[in-house]
Amino acid sequence: MGKIVMLTFDVEQDCPPFAETRRGMEEGLPRVMDLLEEFGIRGTFLFTGRTAEEFPELARRAGKKHELGCHGLEHERFDRLPQGEAERRLREAMEILSQFGEVVSFRAPNFQFPDEYYVILAKLGFKVDSTKARHKGWRRGVMELHGLLEVPATTTSIVTRLPWALQRGFHRRFESPIVYIFHPWEFVDMSKRLRPDCWFGTGRGALEKLRKLIEFHLGNGARFMTLREFYEEYQKLKRTRG
Repeated sequence: MGKIVMLTFDVEQDCPPFAETRRGMEEGLPRVMDLLEEFGIRGTFLFTGRTAEEFPELARRAGKKHELGCHGLEHERFDRLPQGEAERRLREAMEILSQFGEVVSFRAPNFQFPDEYYVILAKLGFKVDSTKARHKGWRRGVMELHGLLEVPATTTSIVTRLPWALQRGFHRRFESPIVYIFHPWEFVDMSKRLRPDCWFGTGRGALEKLRKLIEFHLGNGARFMTLREFYEEYQKLKRTRG
């Protein structure tokens, strides 16, 4: 049986906090959505609330043709916020995003979200979290955690910007389910005045590598899913086994 692959996108300003531009939203994200729709694949687009306010047409497109998720109100570090303030900001983000579709999936910026804050996510109606990450040391795989289904990210996005001949071996070895992370700004040419990880491999070449990644997995019989679809399938299997 082929692997399960999830293409997830943290939808934010360009490489925060090192740039204040929005070229990824203006140019990169439409290109990405066009590519996924060309293949008939639905991605999970985790918007910050502020980004959805600035680009409502893209948030609406994500809600209708893909999965709309939450990436906080702004690109804030939740481990630096008191619990009450974290809840206030997440509630505001949900109020904004719910205008464009039902939201059940979450990923915290910088993969930083205190375990004791998961109660906030459950209270606000989230079902799936993808903040834990294998490349950040998470070793426990998919599991139920603090009232949510934890579906950990597989790899840092810089891997998918490597030359294709180098990254292909990683894709072959990744264990299912594979959760990829991308950002809209990766698909435009970022300034080399920024940190190297903000510009390395960005631009049209990144879009072509995403195409190759999709073709590679399709050629190996993979199933592409959104985080929400994975959650729903997990729940069905759980009921069957129960």
